[in-house]
Amino acid sequence: MNNEINKTKKILIIEDEQILGEIILNKLSSEGYQVFLAHDGELGMQKMTELKPDLVLLDLIMPKKNGIEVLEEMQNIDALKNIPVVVISNSGQQSEIERIVRLGVRDYIIKAQFSPDEVIEKVRKYLNQEYKEKGTVNSTSPIGGKKIKILLAEDDQFLSSLVAQRLGKDGYAISNATDGKQVLKVLEENIPDLILMDILMPEMNGIEVLKTIRSQEKYKDIIIIIFSNLGQDHEVEEAKKSGADDFLVKVNFTLKEVVEKINVLLKQKGKI
Repeated sequence: MNNEINKTKKILIIEDEQILGEIILNKLSSEGYQVFLAHDGELGMQKMTELKPDLVLLDLIMPKKNGIEVLEEMQNIDALKNIPVVVISNSGQQSEIERIVRLGVRDYIIKAQFSPDEVIEKVRKYLNQEYKEKGTVNSTSPIGGKKIKILLAEDDQFLSSLVAQRLGKDGYAISNATDGKQVLKVLEENIPDLILMDILMPEMNGIEVLKTIRSQEKYKDIIIIIFSNLGQDHEVEEAKKSGADDFLVKVNFTLKEVVEKINVLLKQKGKI
């Protein structure tokens, strides 16, 4: 039944990496979707104008016309500007990410963490019209009317923006800190329910911040997850002894799995 429904849905992939493009095309085709592939932004716009797809999967760095130019052109064409776009890229400075979001991008997939199953999940999400307008929350949002506050302590602004966007869609209130001292400053003004914190940060590292937080009674109920590229046994052990509720090694977790971990811990601790 689902495959019959999928046959009516058209997906356009605009991706200059041929192997990746073919992997995504084959995976989506096996799910029954009508899938089309363009290897540069110029050809992508031509196909988009011709096909009027239901969803676009878009790379940012491409020949002839890059992803930003494609998005800008889409916004100027009434027939194209409301087509859902999911970016698949490793590119993105903070200013670039903010620009992409303003241009209507619905979601991101990081190439370094690429999973065909994640692509399928996002395609199903947006083609089944589960997307909510900004300001609304979905079924995984905090219950009981309580706005759960999450602090992202991460100096990688691209990664921080991706996590913030995903959690924001789940209805969480997100704040950010890009160095250790800033984390403590944010806590003085607004105590979060959970902190997702890197170890390698300027000013103070994550372990130092963790120890400082755990030394103060007023912060005892904050859930703290260490999220780092480090991950030797002694580093994990030190973090746990210092009061971390969990330790996630970045390369071992997709963004989806990180969000799932956050939701599980919030439920275990009775926050949601």
